Amino acid sequence: MNSSHTVVYPGTFDPITNGHTDLVSRAAQVFDKVVVAIAESPHKKPLFNLEERISLARGELDRLGNVTVVGFDSLLIDFVREVGADVIIRGLRAVSDFEYEFQLASMNRNLAPDIETLFLTPDENFGFISSTLVKEIARLGGDVSEFVSKEVRVALDRQFAASK
Repeated sequence: MNSSHTVVYPGTFDPITNGHTDLVSRAAQVFDKVVVAIAESPHKKPLFNLEERISLARGELDRLGNVTVVGFDSLLIDFVREVGADVIIRGLRAVSDFEYEFQLASMNRNLAPDIETLFLTPDENFGFISSTLVKEIARLGGDVSEFVSKEVRVALDRQFAASK
């Protein structure tokens, strides 16, 4: 079921979670090349800087031979064209995600009618995980080992220990 498409999975990945990894792994089974595009997104005030987020994501995804992880700070449509992709992948965890994701997909379609957006849903075991919730649990000293890799958990512990 392989296609000849290069797809881009964009996000802030602050930090990458098991839900993100699940979506990338499944996309990598369907598409020839998956580009995980980590947005700089300074307006979101990420916990980890761009290089840290890229490093954590690469640590999770390097085992997948057809996945690359890169950072970007441009309009997503411009980045998608730059890497030669024609599909954007977005994750939907719950119905509540749909309205926002539909709006983004519609705007991207308006800007670039030749680029398609596909929605993937995570495995049911990961549908409730978000980077925001993971950071809040970690900030309050909770155990996030079920939601992120050991490397990410250690990075979260380090970040929150430094801010105390």
